[in-house]
Amino acid sequence: MNVEIVTIGTELLLGEIVDTNSAYIARQLRDVGVNIYYLTTVGDNLERITDVVRTGLRRADVVITTGGLGPTVDDMTRQGVADALGRSLEFHPELLEQIAERFRQLGAKMSENNRVQAYLPEGSIPVFNRLGTAPCYIVEAEEGTIISLPGVPREMKDILAASVIPYLRDRMGGKGIIKALVLRTAGIGESQIDARISDLETWSNPTVGLAAHTGQTDIRVTARADTEAEADALIAQAETIIRERVGDFIYGTGKESLEDTFLQLLRDRRLRLAVSYTGPEANVFEARLGGDDVLAGMVSEPDIAQTMERLGLDPGAPVQDFSELSRVEARRLRDESGADVVIAVVTHASGTGITALTAHGERSRSYGFGGADTDAPHWAGTWGISMAWRLVRQIAEE
Repeated sequence: MNVEIVTIGTELLLGEIVDTNSAYIARQLRDVGVNIYYLTTVGDNLERITDVVRTGLRRADVVITTGGLGPTVDDMTRQGVADALGRSLEFHPELLEQIAERFRQLGAKMSENNRVQAYLPEGSIPVFNRLGTAPCYIVEAEEGTIISLPGVPREMKDILAASVIPYLRDRMGGKGIIKALVLRTAGIGESQIDARISDLETWSNPTVGLAAHTGQTDIRVTARADTEAEADALIAQAETIIRERVGDFIYGTGKESLEDTFLQLLRDRRLRLAVSYTGPEANVFEARLGGDDVLAGMVSEPDIAQTMERLGLDPGAPVQDFSELSRVEARRLRDESGADVVIAVVTHASGTGITALTAHGERSRSYGFGGADTDAPHWAGTWGISMAWRLVRQIAEE
């Protein structure tokens, strides 16, 4: 079964409200074996809503809309769906009574304009909204099925779980499950991972895809099967191959963070860490690793001139090699703190240098970009942690 999700509301297009509904619906449908091929957002315009719904029906079995079911003039979903199907709106007196009862429970007076909410596209199956005043509905037609849900997230989630998911399960015969595994990597770029597992990314079941974040890349394996056990077996097959090819860079699964993984490894090995971060937003990196029981020292400098002066260098001289500067700072901090593991990051508008070192090894990188107006502070910090994490793992494996 293929579904298209349509979110409706001009406020979404203007960026006044962030669309969280489509992501939530997609996750819930994924877990019951429903394919999502398109996510569409349209403003409060009757002609465009009608056109979007018609387009969705041409390329999906089911179109799920959210938003536009209120009582005001700009709530046009009901009419847009009716027009897309070439149907009229029909009045449901029982829905009007439900709406009135809801207002009575709230101790409020129902306005006359709420009456419009009791009109649904002809032939609709009403869906009860126990948390709000907007009735929802399912329309089954020759062109396909349309399910309209409220835009209020709390109401949408409740109706999705209580009515929509059971309805879709029945449509699919109660079969089908999709499971996913996310392998989290660090210390390797997205293109390098792709070069190692590109053949797996062409698989149809399970599917393998990459998602790059700031300084870190996820590998997502998604399997579709009739049973959970079959899905697990498909995922395990792909995971085994992926770990054989990029396992040295996989630090965790799911939502595990690199910082937590790294700090736990230090605790397990009883190693002490010292960190030096020079550049804008230094306090951000300090918050990622600071205040922990494994920390032997922390230096945060917003101004590169202060770091150069501490190292006995001319603070006004241009930096020719940022990686060399980070190496000198890392070695100074190791000697001063006596730490087993040191991370030194120097980021400036004209470049970035990163060094990680232990008694067993040293890694340094230099990049020709930096500054506060980019992702450089977070990115450089993540790379510094990943480099140190790999060095410590090598100690553990020796």
